[in-house]
Amino acid sequence: MRLASLVALWQTSASCTVHCTVVTVVTDLVRHAAVFEPGDPPRCGRMIFLDPGGESLVTIVERFGDGPVRTREAAATHVPVGEAVAALARARADARAHPAARFWGAVAVVALQLVTRGRILPGVSATDHDCWRAGPLDAGDLRRVRELAAAMPAEARAVPRQEAGGEPWLPDAEQLVRAFLDAVADTMPRSPGAVLATGARAYAAAEPVKVPRLRRWAEENSAALDSGVRLSLRIEADDPAAAEFRAVAQLHSLADPALVVDAADLWHGRAAGFGPRARIEATLAVRRAARVWPRLARLLDAAVPDELTLSDDDLGELLSGAADRLAAAGVDVHWPRSLVRGLSARAVVGERDPAPSDLPSFLGGRHLTSFDWRLALGGEPLTAAEMDRLAEAHRPVVRLRNQWVLIDPALARKARERELKPLTGVEALAAALTGTAEVDGEQVTVEPSAWLDDLRRHLAEPPADVAVPAGLAATLRDYQLAGLRWLARMTSLGLGACLADDMGLGKTITLIALHLHRSGAGPTLVVCPASLLGNWEREITRFAPGVPVRRYHGAGRTLAEEGFVLTTYATMRLDAPRLADHPWGLLVADEAQHVKNPASGTAKALREIPAAARVALTGTPVENNLSELWAILDWTTPGLLGPLTRFRARWASHIEGGDTETAERLARLVGPFLLRRRKSDPGIAPELPAKTETDRPVALTAEQAGLYEAVVRESMTQIAAASGMARRGLIVKLLTALKQICNHPAQYLHESGPRLAGRSGKLELLDELVDTIVAEDGAVLVFTQYVAMARLIERHLTGRGVATQLLHGGTPVARREELVQHFQDGHVPVFLLSLKAAGTGLNLTRADHVIHFDRWWNPAVEDQATDRAHRIGQSRPVQVHRLIAEGTIEDRIAQMLAAKRSLADAVLASGEAALTELTDAELAALVELR
Repeated sequence: MRLASLVALWQTSASCTVHCTVVTVVTDLVRHAAVFEPGDPPRCGRMIFLDPGGESLVTIVERFGDGPVRTREAAATHVPVGEAVAALARARADARAHPAARFWGAVAVVALQLVTRGRILPGVSATDHDCWRAGPLDAGDLRRVRELAAAMPAEARAVPRQEAGGEPWLPDAEQLVRAFLDAVADTMPRSPGAVLATGARAYAAAEPVKVPRLRRWAEENSAALDSGVRLSLRIEADDPAAAEFRAVAQLHSLADPALVVDAADLWHGRAAGFGPRARIEATLAVRRAARVWPRLARLLDAAVPDELTLSDDDLGELLSGAADRLAAAGVDVHWPRSLVRGLSARAVVGERDPAPSDLPSFLGGRHLTSFDWRLALGGEPLTAAEMDRLAEAHRPVVRLRNQWVLIDPALARKARERELKPLTGVEALAAALTGTAEVDGEQVTVEPSAWLDDLRRHLAEPPADVAVPAGLAATLRDYQLAGLRWLARMTSLGLGACLADDMGLGKTITLIALHLHRSGAGPTLVVCPASLLGNWEREITRFAPGVPVRRYHGAGRTLAEEGFVLTTYATMRLDAPRLADHPWGLLVADEAQHVKNPASGTAKALREIPAAARVALTGTPVENNLSELWAILDWTTPGLLGPLTRFRARWASHIEGGDTETAERLARLVGPFLLRRRKSDPGIAPELPAKTETDRPVALTAEQAGLYEAVVRESMTQIAAASGMARRGLIVKLLTALKQICNHPAQYLHESGPRLAGRSGKLELLDELVDTIVAEDGAVLVFTQYVAMARLIERHLTGRGVATQLLHGGTPVARREELVQHFQDGHVPVFLLSLKAAGTGLNLTRADHVIHFDRWWNPAVEDQATDRAHRIGQSRPVQVHRLIAEGTIEDRIAQMLAAKRSLADAVLASGEAALTELTDAELAALVELR
């Protein structure tokens, strides 16, 4: 297992949550010498970092060369093992880390590996507390422990040890390594979930539990830790045809791994090299193995636990998982060479089907594809007759190709039930793209047929050249022409597509070119926000003169048989049945994030409208979480990502947990169906001027600070006494109140006709910025998520003689278009906009400044708003100003958002909904005024 995976496993499974701040602190500490101090129970052990800035003093033991051992005092920082392991594991490869910290990092990796292999045993500590210990260790583990102990730097074993009246001494290195392994083993299995799962606190909770009554039982378990022998089973096949099998108990010396004897030889005194306790240790080893596979308990009933006659059922259990469980517990199972275990199975898609002659019909779901199990022996596929022989076998061995073959019962079932539920065309293509598919709730490896693999490769290749349509009155940029070629290929195959270019890169003109390219395929229906109807109509008239374009909006609306039909999401929802009855050659969802909620009425209505091809246009395919990407692609290409519940279980939950390998597999799946280009990509928009983003911290006024602290104090008292949905509602109310206070007291207090000047730090900074921008003949967009705040700003600026205009969600469509043109023509320098209503679709390139008066919970939404100005057509550098109230929740949220800039390409947190799940202490730390 890779180091990153081990560290991730530790961080998600350890009893104490490893917060980012703790990891950061420990990451800095690894630059100092690290010492491990064992504890009782082991999970109470601590790492001591000899940090000159540490707040405590410790006595450490030192030896220089061959000189005497001496003690000295040093400043130090103590960190529990559970909080230090992740940073230590990373320090192993960090050249800046201290050699002692790198050493303990190497030990930490070994500890994590032992835990992931299940090599932990329950025990009782010296003070009668419940604990887990690392073990049993095999010969390789012991060799690694001894190698680590031999390589331990002096600084890493400087734990203070001094007997009364005696000289200080350095502890035994191997014992110290073993104690650290125990500390990690004792921390990993403990969590609130473990307590819930077991119904007990001992061996599950982090808090020490006294269990003196379990000491005798624990000592038997602990014998495996220091046992001198290891058990294995050798399977003998006296006569495979007669089903005569035996499991012979073998014993291995841990002191000399080359020394192996049968249990019968040990019991009869024919095993030189084993100690006097070997029989007792062997009996205990058999007893432990019997807990994993109860059939072995029969060995304990014999005078000599030497061998066990195996029935077909016994063999079947070993083959279907018991052998693997035994191996995980340190008991290897050795099969005879005369029996082959080379049978394997994989699913194949489309092997019994000819290549489809009509790909659009096939991918449109009108035909099903075969989906079967294929078994192979030594990598060579079995014939149909051989598969039948396996299917008819009722024993765990069968004669195939002149040899006896062991059969896993699960493989035999696959031979009997080789035909699986057929797949749709899109499901078959998804399996070919990812190499996996789901069978009975499990992901299995899939092999596509030759024609299906050819289709997969075809989608991975650059699309064929497409001539620019003759009717297009524009010159396409290279990336726009590449987008046209891609859309032309996808729609010709009957596949949907999502063009997810950054705002302002020309998705509209690319789509107009696609319509012209598909001339004769039928009319194109464009569904978009109401604010974009005018833009679509102007663009079509400008770039495709002569193509009919009709607005299906307002009273007396009618449909057209050719050209473009433009409608809004609201009208589409009302008239979905009528629109569904019309034949559409192409259906386009612009600003497709409007249907990111698949359960919404708008999304359901859009799915009811059939079309020969579907295209989604959006600059933000992921705004909040991966389920939004599912909603868009499941509309463009139904069935590609499976049902939403399965998508969340298979993809979203893993990726949101930081699983990069799963993210890469999902990228392979969605890559052919989603084209994403950014303005910052090389060669996309080299003429686009620079964009500078600046956080502008402002201090609260005395009035704001007083309101802020009063609201926090009162709200936290209410939240502490609430639970469930009531608590979540109170948290959302608190967050909203604090953001409004940070904006202006008048907004929070809902004052009518208030005095505005001198009461808000943000408003004062806004005045400074606007004065400078207007003096330099610039223009500015001011975004706020609150219409009430926008009206206060409008009143304030108008009173100062600054010309402004305001656009919000209640502005009629015609008025919106007038306001946009008025601003673009230079009549007003300040355009106030509601973030949600005006954050998409508008072309406001006259502005060379963008001010975010308050922060949205999602950086992708803010980026969309900024792109109203920073888009193709902008000729001046754009400066973005984000106003942030210092020491408040806005300050903390700004830090969180700065860390999430890349999440639009992977996963975004869920904003306020996530904050409602914070504990009272975490919430208090978040909202505290500092």
